[in-house]
Amino acid sequence: MPRETNQAKSERVLAIIDGLREAYPDAHCELNYSTPLQLLIATILSAQCTDKQVNIVTADLFKKYRNAKDFADADLDELMNEIRRIGFFRNKAKNIKACCQRLVELHGGEVPDEMDQLTALGGVGRKTANVVLGNAFDINVGVVVDTHVSRLSQRMGITQETTPEKIEKVLIKFVPQKHWTMFSHWLIWHGRRRCSARKPECDPCEVARLCLRIGVK
Repeated sequence: MPRETNQAKSERVLAIIDGLREAYPDAHCELNYSTPLQLLIATILSAQCTDKQVNIVTADLFKKYRNAKDFADADLDELMNEIRRIGFFRNKAKNIKACCQRLVELHGGEVPDEMDQLTALGGVGRKTANVVLGNAFDINVGVVVDTHVSRLSQRMGITQETTPEKIEKVLIKFVPQKHWTMFSHWLIWHGRRRCSARKPECDPCEVARLCLRIGVK
C-alpha cells in the first residue's frame, strides 16, 4: 500500500470531520457543569473515570461547594470522603484543594482563560486545560486527547504516535483549528457509540470508507 501523502491525509481528515459531524450533530462535553470552575473540577475528577460516574458525584458536590474558596477551605478528609467512589480520590481531592487555593490567591477565585495560567494550577495538565478552554470559553488552543481520541486517531490511520502530546501535535496539523474542540467530541462520541475498542461496528460505520482500520481484525 503506497504511503499516504500529507495532502491526501488532510483531505481524508476533512472528510472524516464531515462524516462525524453529520453522524453526531449534538455532540458535546458529557460532563455536567454550569460554570468554568465546575468544568475544571469535573475534568480533574474524570481522569481514568467515566463521565457518568463523575456526574453522579458532582451532582451533590456542586451543591455544597459553590465557588473556588469553598473548595480551597474544604476539610481535606471530608472532601476525600465526598468523592471516594471515584478512582484515585485521595490525590484528586488534594489536587482540587490545591488548585482552588491557587485560583483564590492568583485569580480572585476565577478560572483563567489562558493555557499557561491553567497549567500552573495544581493537578491541571494540558488535557484538562484544553477541555476547559474549548468548552467553557470556546477557545481552541489544542485538541483534547483522551483514550477514545488516541485509539480512534490511530485506528483511522491519522497518526502512528502513541503519546497524547505527540498525537495532539499531529491532530493540530491536520484538523482545522476551528474544529479542534469539536473533533475530540466527535471522536469520543464515535468511540462510545460505534467504534469500541474490542468490537467496532465497521459495517454500519458512518466513516468506514475513510478509515484505514489499523489493528482491526
